[in-house]
Amino acid sequence: MPALTTIESRIAASVRPALGAGWIRWLALLGLCAAYLQGGVGKALDFPGAVAEMEHFGIAPAAPAAVVAILLELGASVLILTGIWRWLGALALAGFTLMATGLALRFWEMAPPDRFGAANAFFEHLGLVGGFLLVAWHDLRDRKR
Repeated sequence: MPALTTIESRIAASVRPALGAGWIRWLALLGLCAAYLQGGVGKALDFPGAVAEMEHFGIAPAAPAAVVAILLELGASVLILTGIWRWLGALALAGFTLMATGLALRFWEMAPPDRFGAANAFFEHLGLVGGFLLVAWHDLRDRKR
C-alpha cells in the first residue's frame, strides 16, 4: 500500500501545476456553465420559443417564468465566472437544475424506449447539481472571514 501512495503522490505532484492554474479553473467553470449560457441566450433570442417551452411543461404564467429562467441562467453563470458571490450563483443553478430536471425528465413515468434517454439525462443533470454544489462548497470554504 505504501508504494501506491508514493505513486499517487508523484502523479498528483506532476499534474498539480497544470490543473492548479487559474485559467484552467476558469475554463472548468465555463464548461460547467456552458449549457446555461447557451440556454439563456437561446431563450432571450427566441422568447416566444422560451414561453412555449414553459407552457409545454405546464408552468404558468409562462412569459414571466421565461424571463426568470433567462435572468437566472445568465445571471448565475456570470456570478460563477466572475467570482462575485460565486457560491450564490452555484447554489442558484444547482436548485434550478434540480427543479427543471424533476419537471422535465420524469423517466419513471415514461415507457421504453423514451425512458432510457430520459433516465440518462436525469442522472447527468444530477451530476451538474453535484458539480455546482462543489463549486459553492469550495468558494465558501476558501473565503477568508
